[in-house]
Amino acid sequence: MSCDEYESWDRFLADESFFDGPEPSSLDVDIFQTIMRHPPPSRLFHLYRWFQNISSYSLLERQSFPKSTRSISRYRLKTMTKGKVHEGEGDKAPVKELSPWPSFIQVERDRIQLWDKFKVQHEDRIASLPKEDIDITLPDGKIVKGQAWMTSPYDIAAGISQGLADSAVISKVNGELWDLDRPLESSCKLELLKFDSEEGQQVFWHSSAHILGEAMERVYGGCLCYGPPIESGFYYDMSMDSQVSSGDFGTLEELVKKVVKEKQPFERLELTKEQLAEMFQYNEFKLRILKNKVTTPTTTVYRCGPLIDLCRGPHVRHTGKVKAFKVTRSSASYWEGNSEAESLQRVYGISFPDPKQLKEWQKFQEEAAKRDHRKIGREQELFFFHELSPGSCFFLPKGAHIYNVLMNTIKTEYRKRGFDEVISPNIYNSKLWIQSGHWQHYAENMFSFDCEKEKYALKPMNCPGHCLMFDHRIRSWRELPIRYADFGVLHRNELSGALTGLIRVRRFQQDDAHIFCAPDQIKSEISSCLDFLKCIYTIFGFTFKLNLSTRPKTFLGEIEQWNLAEKQLEESLNDFGMPWKLNPEDGAFYGPKIDITIMDALQRPHQCATIQLDFQLPVRFNLLFMGEDGERHRPVIVHRAILGSVERMMAVLCENFGGKWPFWLSPRQVVVIPIAAAYDEYAEKVRKQLHDAGFQADVDITSGDTFNKKVRNAQLAQFNFILVVGEKEQSNGTVNVRTRDNKVHGEFNVEEVVKKFGALKDEKTLHSEESF
Repeated sequence: MSCDEYESWDRFLADESFFDGPEPSSLDVDIFQTIMRHPPPSRLFHLYRWFQNISSYSLLERQSFPKSTRSISRYRLKTMTKGKVHEGEGDKAPVKELSPWPSFIQVERDRIQLWDKFKVQHEDRIASLPKEDIDITLPDGKIVKGQAWMTSPYDIAAGISQGLADSAVISKVNGELWDLDRPLESSCKLELLKFDSEEGQQVFWHSSAHILGEAMERVYGGCLCYGPPIESGFYYDMSMDSQVSSGDFGTLEELVKKVVKEKQPFERLELTKEQLAEMFQYNEFKLRILKNKVTTPTTTVYRCGPLIDLCRGPHVRHTGKVKAFKVTRSSASYWEGNSEAESLQRVYGISFPDPKQLKEWQKFQEEAAKRDHRKIGREQELFFFHELSPGSCFFLPKGAHIYNVLMNTIKTEYRKRGFDEVISPNIYNSKLWIQSGHWQHYAENMFSFDCEKEKYALKPMNCPGHCLMFDHRIRSWRELPIRYADFGVLHRNELSGALTGLIRVRRFQQDDAHIFCAPDQIKSEISSCLDFLKCIYTIFGFTFKLNLSTRPKTFLGEIEQWNLAEKQLEESLNDFGMPWKLNPEDGAFYGPKIDITIMDALQRPHQCATIQLDFQLPVRFNLLFMGEDGERHRPVIVHRAILGSVERMMAVLCENFGGKWPFWLSPRQVVVIPIAAAYDEYAEKVRKQLHDAGFQADVDITSGDTFNKKVRNAQLAQFNFILVVGEKEQSNGTVNVRTRDNKVHGEFNVEEVVKKFGALKDEKTLHSEESF
């Protein structure tokens, strides 16, 4: 995008809210995706305002914008006047499959010819290998006979049941993912995985990414880059001259249907780097991967139809396994995420082995869109973002109430659990971050500035400051463990294109704590952290999963120290009494950790909590304490958070509850509605009683709305309780209690209501409307 183009768009938006009318449309999405990696400067006020407005919508909301009859080509430089398009400058023609296909597929010495040549050599080599008898051990212990370099996992599955063979997505051989049609090489243990397993889904979506890649090559003719599976689906990046728009999705999906119908087999070859360099000479990005990422003499390449791609695999047997496929969105991206590198086009998709699963997924997305925290935040007037402080949230009174209740909930537990709150500076000299090691690895994500010829930065985390606090004086073993808790404001310089509502922000607070303890106190402290975590997550109604991540191949510190720490973490998890899984070699380089994943009401995973051991910060800051033996000893640090970022947790809770906040957390706990204007004074009196008792109380005495309309408005606003008052209630000093779900509890005196509300608030009852 040129500066002239940005200025042209800014002039256009001076009199328009959006590019195709008063409401956002798919055209706004196309333009937003085009410039999201290079946001407009704030001096272009109208374009900047529009950009921040579109940014505030979730991906799902943007996907649901009405379809525009115009395309981005109508809004390019020199085609745009004040709201009009020059004659002869029509919409972008719909994309279609290239004819002929790109030259790297068609010309002499193309990759397919090279594939065929190398495949013959591979088959000759396999044929020369001895076909020895081997034993294949199944999960139930049964042993099946086979032949090395002949028998495949699919053969074994088909020998058991054709249904089993057809439903299997991938296999595991001695714990390694293995193509179903790849011959077994020796005696082994064999597992068969279906789509309902996490690894099965990842393989299925990885194969689907290759199908998408084939379609993209045949439509755009660009150079494919990376195409991995992700948490829910997959994407492929391509270097190309044009932009992908939502209008292209139908063409891609129709071509995918053809690819699926052809049941193109996924074939695997292992080739030398020299052979692969010859095969991918047309694609500078694949050559970079070969040069910079492949550290072995050989690596694998896969083919389906005309697509041949550098890939570790494994894959499904053939493209026909994908029964349902949808292109979900597109965006701009950078090569390997580097904003200084080439700009690419990224296309996302989702796929399933059964069309019913796609329909279920679409329904799930619709429900998720209804629950999007940015949508609820606007509707309930909880928070907003502004272009004058991007990535920093403005919490309105109702949102600030939720924020403060969350923090106070943690603070109450701190007093019970022996944590001491501290307040640490927001700004530190860069020397601190150099000593902690963050400057070397994290400086680009910090807001830094010069002051009196020194470099300073806003803190992105609290741990180095807490190390200074620990080291403020000599410490004794009698003081340990020392538990510092800090709600200090943190800043991280996230890319503007990565900012996502409350999920990804630049300014935030954490329920951050650092425990300085002796090595033999690790188990008891971890057990206490797990109990703390369970207490808080139970209040919210969350279920959660635990994983122990152990020493990686590259680590710092002594192995004996790691072994002792891992043993204590394992014992703590066993004593905790909940199932947990081992993630070998997945710990941080400075210490093992427990990963906690919560599941919300839609069974979506979120990682908010942290329990991480750290052996290295005490070394970097030379932290010591005097032991009982009179000698100096090194403490261990436990990084611990339960909510994590309060902003992120608020977003998770918002979507988990769908805006129907539980009473104890709700910013709209109760509203009083008189049945007629004659009872307005009594309604206000009741509201004041409730407010003075510490509840979020409101009253609706506005004229113009009928009583029924006021009740409906209160229900839509998600007031937990609606108190109706009339002549009878005024005479008796009572209220008639009903809920936002229209359950009528009946008449109670005000003092009794206050008492019941107090119990619901103190006990943090999740379904208070039922329990009243």
